[in-house]
Amino acid sequence: MSANVVELKTQEEMLHAYPVMHELRTHLSEKEYLDLLEKMVPQGYRMFALYVNGNIVAVTGIIELVNFYNSRHIYVYDLVAKQSERSKGYGKELLTYIHEFAKETGCSYVALSSGLQRLDAHRFYEEKMNYDKTSFAFVHTLDH
Repeated sequence: MSANVVELKTQEEMLHAYPVMHELRTHLSEKEYLDLLEKMVPQGYRMFALYVNGNIVAVTGIIELVNFYNSRHIYVYDLVAKQSERSKGYGKELLTYIHEFAKETGCSYVALSSGLQRLDAHRFYEEKMNYDKTSFAFVHTLDH
């Protein structure tokens, strides 16, 4: 098995990751995905994929941020392993890569949020990846 993590830099590379990302972001059409990427990349969004034998098996989207509570850190917006490839350690391998990337770039933390319904993901973050649950995230939908 040949596995490696690659930063996806071009629109074509990121489009190749869409089927895997769509498993997490099911509400996004391919066009919406590309339209949002066009806005997110200039803000610092970066995407990495774990390839196994030439195929994308997991994808993550990150940004480097600085704020009062986490100082300089990497925020993980997206982390998903392809449904048919789950429970093979690919999510752990990709997130471990991001931890190393964060260290190399001088970050103090890696932070993320996870939907309340994603109990398996919560177990993964807490039990396998040693994340601490430090807060609740709140969202207020605005009327248009």
